[in-house]
Amino acid sequence: MKKSRVLLTAATSATAVFVLSSPAFAHVTVQPDGEAAKGGYATIGFKVPNERDDASTTKLEITFPTEHPLASVLPQPVPGWKAKVTKSKLDKPIEVHGNKITEAVTKVTWTAEGKGVEPGFFQRFPVSVGQLPENSDQLVFKALQTYSNKEVVRWIEAPTEGGEEPQYPAPVLALSAAEEGHHGGTGGDAKDAEGSAEKEAEKGEKDAGHGHEDGAKDNASSSHDSDTTARVLGIAGIAVGAAGIAFGVLAGRRAAGSGTKS
Repeated sequence: MKKSRVLLTAATSATAVFVLSSPAFAHVTVQPDGEAAKGGYATIGFKVPNERDDASTTKLEITFPTEHPLASVLPQPVPGWKAKVTKSKLDKPIEVHGNKITEAVTKVTWTAEGKGVEPGFFQRFPVSVGQLPENSDQLVFKALQTYSNKEVVRWIEAPTEGGEEPQYPAPVLALSAAEEGHHGGTGGDAKDAEGSAEKEAEKGEKDAGHGHEDGAKDNASSSHDSDTTARVLGIAGIAVGAAGIAFGVLAGRRAAGSGTKS
């Protein structure tokens, strides 16, 4: 009897632990497609699992960090969902690609047009974002998950370094080191463009040089042909002149011979 009570207590405790820890086990998360490098652009996806057995997820609200505003936020269309982007004015303007940005996206809301995320399934919501900050190792978002029974789960608790995971942790995007030669999301592109321009210029100069060389060769060839023609004509003229002189001499001799005989 005592043994049965111990087993029952242990089973009850295990169930309680599972129920209490389940929110942290299947929470809303964010992951990049590939890497999310500092100073660059990336496509990230918010993964939303459905935790309820008797309700579907019908709405997702993602609040973007205001301490590191993102000038570009483009949601990818998700079948069966309608996305709404909310912008707000920035307390301090930011500069992107030489342009001053005074407002940024502060929230993206997805609303189901059908059944939403049903029990036992999850949905991924991709978003293209940038320019990612260079002075931070992560971005912390806040997520509100609404169910068909009007229940709202708030995934808004920011994790602390070295601390335990919160019961309702906020989605955190880890940022990797900036790519080599990449600064501000445009440095690499600018260098590539500059290099391409220099190569094109060098190619143009080489082509021009070849053109001058070819022209010189053509002129030299033409001059050579002209000289050859002149020489041939000169030799022909000399030959004709010599033939005329010989004919004249021969004719004179014949005339003199005829006079002597008479």
